[in-house]
Amino acid sequence: MDNNMIPLSLSDTFRFSCSERVPCFNECCKDLNQCLTPYDILRLKNHLGMTSSLFLERFTAQHTGPESGLPIITLKTDYAREFKCPFVTSSGCSVYEDRPSSCRAYPLVRIASRSRETGKIIEQYMLLKEPHCLGFRQEQIQTVEEWVEDQGIRIYNQMNDMLMEIISLKNRLAPGQLDIKASFIFHMACYDLDKFGSHIFEKGILDDLSLDSGTLDAVKNDDEALLKLGLKWIKYKLFGKK
Repeated sequence: MDNNMIPLSLSDTFRFSCSERVPCFNECCKDLNQCLTPYDILRLKNHLGMTSSLFLERFTAQHTGPESGLPIITLKTDYAREFKCPFVTSSGCSVYEDRPSSCRAYPLVRIASRSRETGKIIEQYMLLKEPHCLGFRQEQIQTVEEWVEDQGIRIYNQMNDMLMEIISLKNRLAPGQLDIKASFIFHMACYDLDKFGSHIFEKGILDDLSLDSGTLDAVKNDDEALLKLGLKWIKYKLFGKK
């Protein structure tokens, strides 16, 4: 195990805080290799007031995961500014209220797995103590559970765990890279939510799921409901699971 990674339980405490008063402020926002989850993208594109398609085109790159075989979205960084996050400013994060889950959890790292027998999520938090970070010298002390609550991480974990279920299904039922059609389905329903929504109501792509009118009405105005439906559709289209 990396010496900088310290396992913690929810009740364990750690010393850390971050603000513009800390000398290393914004240092963790450069030299990035930042993956974005579907829920990260949902929150960011809504914060910026743009469609998912435009957000993906302007701020992200896509590649295929070498182990999962699934499309992975990463944040484009600024080569001329030490590979900095496009949303960081001299005064801090410009999308702070809707920052990605990995930024939100830092300096914690959540490791989660799903039991094949029970389906229960098993989680472990690790404290990542990077040498450059001076936040660990600050006075604030909190438990892991308090940090998770204060940083608004729970909803991110819930949505990300739904994606983990799909990854687990794929690893068992369809290892290897997806074909072009399956890759399109996964990318649209996970990442390009606005396109997914238009396909629902203009092309009837979910007609075979026999959804009730209440569900369809909900997803018209609720991106979280739309993402949950998209993940459900992926399980059905790619793995035959309802």
